[in-house]
Amino acid sequence: MTESLQDSSDVILFKYAILYDLIWGAVEVKSIHEVFTEIKRGSKEILVESKFLENLKAGKSLRIKAGFDPTSPDLHLGHTVLLNKLKQFQDLGHNVLFLIGDFTCMIGDPTGRNITRMTIEPEQILKNSKSYYEQIAKILEPSRTEIVFNSHWMNKMSSTDMIRLASNHTVARMLERDDFSKRYTNGQSIAIHEFLYPLIQGYDSVELKADVELGGTDQKFNLLMGRELQKAYGEPQQTIFTMPILEGLDGVQKMSKSLDNYIAINDSPRDIFGKLMSISDELMWRYIDLLSFKDLSEIQQWRNDVAGGQNPINIKKNFAIEIVARFHGGEEAVEACQNFEDQFKRGIIPDHIDEINITIKGDGLAISNLLKDAGLTSSTSEAFRMIEQDAVRMDGNKILNTNLRICKDEQHIFQVGKRKFAKVSLR
Repeated sequence: MTESLQDSSDVILFKYAILYDLIWGAVEVKSIHEVFTEIKRGSKEILVESKFLENLKAGKSLRIKAGFDPTSPDLHLGHTVLLNKLKQFQDLGHNVLFLIGDFTCMIGDPTGRNITRMTIEPEQILKNSKSYYEQIAKILEPSRTEIVFNSHWMNKMSSTDMIRLASNHTVARMLERDDFSKRYTNGQSIAIHEFLYPLIQGYDSVELKADVELGGTDQKFNLLMGRELQKAYGEPQQTIFTMPILEGLDGVQKMSKSLDNYIAINDSPRDIFGKLMSISDELMWRYIDLLSFKDLSEIQQWRNDVAGGQNPINIKKNFAIEIVARFHGGEEAVEACQNFEDQFKRGIIPDHIDEINITIKGDGLAISNLLKDAGLTSSTSEAFRMIEQDAVRMDGNKILNTNLRICKDEQHIFQVGKRKFAKVSLR
């Protein structure tokens, strides 16, 4: 009688609801199916799903791990795909482990690389790591987030320990990994230390006793390594959640600081809003699917509205307000929206623009050189092209003459495209 009672779904749900209520003061009681549907939303693949459901039904408080190498000081919207999933787990009462890969960062993740990564100096790694603290607090609850550094255990590892770790994998298996395989086939060098990266990432799961690890779809090889090493070290194997990779503003390559196609969560409200409004209508749906917290029924209604003839810009605006409000608050989001409408729909010059002084020889400067020197275009040829496309304005008026010269001691406000402004003075 006792065993059947303990195994009944009613008791399992009761245990889960009580745990959830005691820890986080929850009022709403969710079924296991509802919880699983919520957690599964947005994920690409769950390995092994049956094991995850088993832990979920047991009412176990799971240890959820996600690692971030501090290669730059900025976290961007691509990172928040994982951070948002961590937040879901956290809100359901699970233990979130935000792993800063300060040790693995010195190796450099070879994922998606066709060359060996450059080494980052320890001072820069420390500086970048510190910047992550305030940024993740915009998404995760700091008091319920355990921040860990893999240098804590890797720096204590002896050479004997490292040999034991390396003995758990073969070179042949490493070369099954797509990026290693391509580099080997193309005769491109692979440094020995690069083979250590997936091993160390996997060993992090052993040290942290992770029940679940989150990572991008491009990290699947490394995530599976965690399962293998946990088994080798006699630990229960983690479940893997792979998450889609968010494309950058170009809609082609993944969002990356090095490609300058990213939106940093520390960007100003105006910049975040403006960048989101600049993405294509097609890419908009991808961003909404991966980043919005709106109910799926509401997002489907948005799709229906656009299919019925509504201008996608209205949907994009609502989405941009949601994202800006998430990182900067509702008032800032409304102001950013108002600024966008004033600037781009009514042609009003923004209140805050860069002021640039250019020292010249002679009595004037060609407009193409001025735009390049002011950083509004990357080259004089691009300046000519933008003028020919009616995309350059001086003091609000279109520049139509590519041979225009600006005289010394003059000051004007120049605009290139929709988002680039500068007040330029010639000296």
